[in-house]
Amino acid sequence: MSSYICPSCKTENSLNIDFAIEQYICRSCSMLINADHNSIEKSIKKPTENVVLEVGQKGKIDGIVYEVVAIVVKKYGSSVYWREYYLKDKNLNDAFLSEGDGHWVFLQPQKMPEKEFKFHAEFNGKKYRWYESTPNNIHAAAGFFEKKLKFTLATYKEFVNGTEMVSLEQVGSEKTFFWGKHVSRSEIKRNFDPSYMPNYSGIGIVQPYYINIKQLINIFATVAIIISLIQLYNTVSRSNYEVFNDKIRFDSIINKEKISRSFVLQGASAPLNVKLYSNVDNSWANVELSLINEKTNEIEYTSQDIEEYHGYTDGESWSEGDKHKEFNFCGVAPGKYHFAVNAQKQGFETPSNDLFFTPDGTKSFKYTGDGFVDQTILSSGEKVAYNLTNLQTNDSAIYAELQKAKEFKLKNPDFAGTLPSNDENPNFEIRAFWKPVSFWNYFIICGIMLTLVLLNYWGKYLFDKEKWKNSNYSPYTQYTN
Repeated sequence: MSSYICPSCKTENSLNIDFAIEQYICRSCSMLINADHNSIEKSIKKPTENVVLEVGQKGKIDGIVYEVVAIVVKKYGSSVYWREYYLKDKNLNDAFLSEGDGHWVFLQPQKMPEKEFKFHAEFNGKKYRWYESTPNNIHAAAGFFEKKLKFTLATYKEFVNGTEMVSLEQVGSEKTFFWGKHVSRSEIKRNFDPSYMPNYSGIGIVQPYYINIKQLINIFATVAIIISLIQLYNTVSRSNYEVFNDKIRFDSIINKEKISRSFVLQGASAPLNVKLYSNVDNSWANVELSLINEKTNEIEYTSQDIEEYHGYTDGESWSEGDKHKEFNFCGVAPGKYHFAVNAQKQGFETPSNDLFFTPDGTKSFKYTGDGFVDQTILSSGEKVAYNLTNLQTNDSAIYAELQKAKEFKLKNPDFAGTLPSNDENPNFEIRAFWKPVSFWNYFIICGIMLTLVLLNYWGKYLFDKEKWKNSNYSPYTQYTN
């Protein structure tokens, strides 16, 4: 530890790091003191505004502990200020923290380059573009200095490459060369623990863009590879194949629900495509279809109308509707399923409770409510009415058939038989296809990621354009002099 007594106010000025100094500024009276002769040279303005680190304060950058040994506030023109904190590590190596408008740059002195820089500088294999030449002088200072402070006009010639910079400082004939990089406010706050941070405004000379586009591309590329593999697996593991095909007579499910055979869906979740067909002709049909997961008992329900009409009006033929109907059960998970089906069609009326079928299904009997029963030959639709009053006496054979039909219905309450109808197409067809996973989601996700990357490239262009707007050597023509 070094200690110096101010000859002006007798205040002791101490420093933890022991190194040879030429001048120091008293922490109490702000007098600039010649350390060798312990003599007063001049009064110096004390750094105050936005000065957040103190002489003697320690912090870590890139894993190395530094101590603040001096503070210098530089001034450009009449109103532009920035602060430079002089640092030393335990091996007495020099470094600097420069802060302006809340933007921080960590600088280290380097060996002077052999050739003079003009519009570009080269350092460690990188090229840096000339940003600006900044004349400045010392506005305020505090701390301990190895070399004599020079209050004459100095010039910084700054060159930038992304988040790095090189700077050539010249005071009179003396030149010093620095390499620097951006340091985040959070890193300064975390490693030096200042009581407050200076206001943040504008874009710093080596401030990075808000998003690391290379990292974003790497992340999106990884995501794209993963979803591509998933998409490939889904496509290979399942093709667009038929899982169900059945023809059902409308009259076989009147007043009851038909449970289809089971079928298995394998692979990942995907749409189940269903196609219905009925040869309706100037008529309609309705199919109520429930898809039932046999493991979870989850049900997806739909009701579909099939209508087809045509005619000839005012000398022109017309048609509307379709004999086919196609729809999807969306996002169906793999598993074992079956359909529950209800259907009706124009021309197939629902039978009443007093309709009875013979066990062989060739005839039906229906009470008319006026003392008669209609016997219908189902194959031809031919009807004969019988008087119930003396049916047993007058036509014992018909009476016996009626009784058997009643007994048969008691034993087979769900039997619908075949109702009379002139419809030549009493069937409807159900076909179901397990479809491959749609590529739409895949392309949408990839498109969103590509759009975000392009938007960030555009954002970075605008960001860099704004960063260089105060430079006389901007790569963007609208700011070039």
